[in-house]
Amino acid sequence: MLSPVGLIVAAVVLGAGTFMFRVAGPVLRSRIRLSPRVEKLFAVSAVVLLAALVATSSLLEGAEFAGWARPAGVAVGGVLAWKKAPFVVVVLAAGATAAGLRLLGVP
Repeated sequence: MLSPVGLIVAAVVLGAGTFMFRVAGPVLRSRIRLSPRVEKLFAVSAVVLLAALVATSSLLEGAEFAGWARPAGVAVGGVLAWKKAPFVVVVLAAGATAAGLRLLGVP
């Protein structure tokens, strides 16, 4: 277990590293030229990573299937977001769908 001083040092090092990563983007952007194809791949990779995060978060609870209520709520939220519904509506509808299904006994 870390001592309080070790914890503070670790937090400062992580904070400095995070700051350096954030500064590196704008600083290196003017020095490094990426092809349009690579820029498009970066944009697509961000979407793929987000989709993978949504899939694993909505379908799994630990290593087990989360049940049908959670994916149904995510699906409702996804459709509403796709239709450009307001964010509050998307969140409330997704939560209400999952909660309503759980009230009906759907795991």
